[in-house]
Amino acid sequence: MKTIIETPNFNAKDSLTDFVKLHVEKLETLSDQIVESRVFLKLDKFDNKENKVCEIKVSLPGNDLFASKHADSFEEAVTLSVDALKHQLKRWKHA
Repeated sequence: MKTIIETPNFNAKDSLTDFVKLHVEKLETLSDQIVESRVFLKLDKFDNKENKVCEIKVSLPGNDLFASKHADSFEEAVTLSVDALKHQLKRWKHA
């Protein structure tokens, strides 16, 4: 599985990109048909704490899965997005 991480308007530290890769690649244990995952880490311009956004698009043959979560840290947003995708992958496998 190929993992692409995009961080528009800021430079992500290596520790953050390593964290993202580690968690996103765990999705591969649920399905060996994942072709690519594309991760977007963004900062929203909200005044509240939950201004970190993680959007993940997972490409499968004939289908794409998508999850987007807001949190007060990128790590938490990534974890929430990956959890949402795990549920989607389980439903996709049984459909």
